[in-house]
Amino acid sequence: MKIEKNTAVTIRYSVSEPSGRLLEQSKAPTAYLHGGYGNTFEAIEAALEGQEAGFKTSLTLTPAQAFGERDESLVQEIAKSEFPPGVKVGGQLRGRTQDGREAVFNVMKIKGPVVMLDGNHPHAGKTLRFDIAVVSVKAASEEEIAHGHVHGEHGHQH
Repeated sequence: MKIEKNTAVTIRYSVSEPSGRLLEQSKAPTAYLHGGYGNTFEAIEAALEGQEAGFKTSLTLTPAQAFGERDESLVQEIAKSEFPPGVKVGGQLRGRTQDGREAVFNVMKIKGPVVMLDGNHPHAGKTLRFDIAVVSVKAASEEEIAHGHVHGEHGHQH
């Protein structure tokens, strides 16, 4: 079966810097619903469109095609007293940006009474190489299409 709109595509992937330094690698296959549902980057969908299981590709994505440019307004320093006990560097917290949008913040540094948070994705501002292998392709169920994501093995669990 070819990859097209409303197919459930299972892939393995790795993400590297252009220099080749590995940043992330799928430990198990992961599935997404193909066809503009926002489950993966548009450039990846475009590269996989019309392909079949067994297809492999390498793509280099600019920050704009991947996680976006860094936004320094998403870096905040907040008093440690505002946090629950046990806040640690590397932890993640949900909060609001200065303009009120909800965001996930990574705890970057704790210096005395101040915690530095960063609401940027860790790969924001980076050009990235994605190595992708298509494991399987199947027709998505009506429920998956209605929900906008793949269910079950390697997909979303309800």
